[in-house]
Amino acid sequence: MKKIFIPAVIILLLGSLGVGYMLFNQGGGTSNPTPIDTFAKCLTEKKVVFYGAFWCPHCQNQKKLFGSAVQYLSYVECSTPDAKGQTQICKDKKIEGYPTWEFADGSRESGELSFAKLAEKSGCEVPK
Repeated sequence: MKKIFIPAVIILLLGSLGVGYMLFNQGGGTSNPTPIDTFAKCLTEKKVVFYGAFWCPHCQNQKKLFGSAVQYLSYVECSTPDAKGQTQICKDKKIEGYPTWEFADGSRESGELSFAKLAEKSGCEVPK
């Protein structure tokens, strides 16, 4: 009985530590969102979509502006992997340039947008 009990306890402890680690790293921990995280999440909640292409320098600049908060944006990659074509979703949406931002009311803005312009168009608060 002891031979089974000790390994079982060790397995349970390791499992608990693993679950705790995963929860902490998925936002269940004590880390606080940055103002830019909050802004990016608000843009997504307000149905703002960022259409871009991986090879586009203006899209890269736009992503750099958001830093790690870019993960919270609704981003649609429009380029095919070979950079020679456009994905069907972007063809259907008639996206003609990058970056293109689409807002909940259907309006669009092209080019690199400042946080102030994105806030004005979306109703989200400019990060401080």
